[in-house]
Amino acid sequence: MMHPSRSGHPTHPRHADRVVWQAASVVLGYPDPELIEQAELVRAALADAAPGRLSDFVGVLDLWASTPERTLQNHYVETFDLSRKHTLYLSYYTDGDTRRRGETLAAVKQRYRRSNFLVNTHGELPDYLPLILEYAARVDPVDGAALLQEFRRSLELLRLALLDRRTPYAGVITAVCATLPGASPKDRQSVLAMAAAGPPTETVGLDAGDPRLLPLSSNLRQLDLGTVSA
Repeated sequence: MMHPSRSGHPTHPRHADRVVWQAASVVLGYPDPELIEQAELVRAALADAAPGRLSDFVGVLDLWASTPERTLQNHYVETFDLSRKHTLYLSYYTDGDTRRRGETLAAVKQRYRRSNFLVNTHGELPDYLPLILEYAARVDPVDGAALLQEFRRSLELLRLALLDRRTPYAGVITAVCATLPGASPKDRQSVLAMAAAGPPTETVGLDAGDPRLLPLSSNLRQLDLGTVSA
């Protein structure tokens, strides 16, 4: 079980890394017309601040430009919503649908609270990857980087699963992993073994009314999602 804590990060994240996180938080969202309109903004921000990582995003950005909206949306749903191997909820890889997951989610939410921002979850759980990326990019880069690193195994399992699916979204996760300390695992077989074993299978879950999962307090400053910025 993961117990995220404010462990810090040895150095303040680079501007380029923060732009990658912000871009990834946008690109990993559901591709509705409003999101797709941001494609050129994402491309320009990466070209300016993180040109070495632009190629990781081009597959998705080009897909947006060349594919009918309904087809894009079907691909997104089939990739992230209909398969647990590709879920964007990072604690699922470590805790599955178990009681332990509630502690992890509560710990992540507490970190958001300490930032003195309202992270608008739009009904999502606090371990939703685009939300964590937004937090790391715009709210608390040091703690956000630490949180991403604590979920590193989840990110690598997601990366490998997306590579196996041959979806351009794999490049986006590759870019995120590249911003974190240390190389992605070279022992691919050991990581695939974790993926094959899957997350815990206990299905008790959490009650929807569990206070640990309720929206963050509205008296905090709101963080708007969807803007690529430093």
